[in-house]
Amino acid sequence: MNIDGARDKLQTFSMAIGVDDTRVRSVLIVEDDEDIANSIRYNLEREGFRVRVATTGEDALELIFNGPPNLILLDLNLPHMSGFEICRRLRAEMQTAHVPIIMLTARADETDKVLGLNMGADDYITKPFSMRELVARINAALRRTEGVEIERPAFDNGVLRIDPSTFRVSYQNQDVRLTRKEFALLSELARNQGRVLTREVLLDRVWGMNYFGDSRTLDVHIRRLRQKLGDPALIETVTGVGYRLVARERQST
Repeated sequence: MNIDGARDKLQTFSMAIGVDDTRVRSVLIVEDDEDIANSIRYNLEREGFRVRVATTGEDALELIFNGPPNLILLDLNLPHMSGFEICRRLRAEMQTAHVPIIMLTARADETDKVLGLNMGADDYITKPFSMRELVARINAALRRTEGVEIERPAFDNGVLRIDPSTFRVSYQNQDVRLTRKEFALLSELARNQGRVLTREVLLDRVWGMNYFGDSRTLDVHIRRLRQKLGDPALIETVTGVGYRLVARERQST
């Protein structure tokens, strides 16, 4: 059976009966194990996703930069170029900085998880995993990233500016490049400037009620925000409670 041929026929049939293919969400699987990649592809296509597969980092980057998918499933143990390096490159480019990335790996070590999150991954799932959990995580990541921030007004206190319509952030007149998750977290803190938000509230509002991961993910993202903004004191840790964005006075000219 020619799977690609059947897939092309299905796409042609969908166009003929008027199915809007632009509404189908796309996922790129970056995985060098053919059996795992095919299994994930089969299950995701059953859920209605449009799926592509890359088996090397070089192929993945070419596919992504030619047309970013809605979400990337990224294996860490790839030949020639690791998943960490791919993630770093994607987060460094404006075109791909906000594409959700879920890392797939056989490594259960906490250091690898933290490194992946520091590189800009949105989530991390350890092999072996159930397809139901993977699909749930994909749907949760997509719900958090599809147009939620666009309708919100810009935040500007004279020092920090956050523009949801362009996903641009500047601090003290310097542009700050953030991942989508960092942007969502900073926006939530800014909307509640001066108020303490508990860890539970932040995880719920930024990662969603169905978040399966470790709560330390929040700490990793806070640390990255402080580094990128260049002002560690801007986001205050309230021990045993959560975090607060400190109000900064407009600088006089």
